[in-house]
Amino acid sequence: MTKTILVVEDEFSIATLLKYNLEQAGYVVETAADGQEGLDKAIDLQPDLILLDLMLPRLDGMEVCKQIRQQRMNTPIIMLTAKDDEFDKVLGLELGADDYMTKPFSPREVLARVKAVLRRFTQNVVVEDKDRLQEKMYEFGQLRVFPERFEVFLQDEALEFTPKEFELLIYLLENKNRVLTRDQLLSAVWKYDFAGDTRIVDVHISHLRDKIEENSRKPMFIKTIRGLGYKFEEPKTT
Repeated sequence: MTKTILVVEDEFSIATLLKYNLEQAGYVVETAADGQEGLDKAIDLQPDLILLDLMLPRLDGMEVCKQIRQQRMNTPIIMLTAKDDEFDKVLGLELGADDYMTKPFSPREVLARVKAVLRRFTQNVVVEDKDRLQEKMYEFGQLRVFPERFEVFLQDEALEFTPKEFELLIYLLENKNRVLTRDQLLSAVWKYDFAGDTRIVDVHISHLRDKIEENSRKPMFIKTIRGLGYKFEEPKTT
């Protein structure tokens, strides 16, 4: 099925170039020239992916991203920013963006990022024909994770995750009891070099702890290994 991408970008030349290259790659592309129009189209169209500029009229990209997540939409979002500023990148990820790209970028880079994000998200969507699948589940105390269904339950309460948070959680579960450095997590989950920007990992780990830990300051599952990285452990029973 053809994927639909929403491009929210107020610079006409950039929006036109993105639309052209994405359509040449086989995607259906919708555009919006300001944040409010982008938010409205995101809700109405339910696209498969959103390319969202940071600096937009009416509503900026941060606010659009925040409101999309408040609508409980898990659509992957790639933030576009002209600012090579760590604060902007981390804040965007904190608000629910899955990835970011700093302008200027090449059409080839855009297509590579889009394909990578869509591929990861598609691997996590609900599998409709469950009869053909011996369903995989991770269970640790009151925490249950269903990778094929993109579902997580804590004490039978369903939790909401962005695609990137979910992918990070699955990678930690698949490597239970192994110490994973931030660079390893960047390489495995983000699939490309973030030039040592390991705060991105810390932000997502913090999000996971807020959702699955009873006390995020004293985590039972995701442990910090000082000077090394992180490790997922099954809580010890007494």
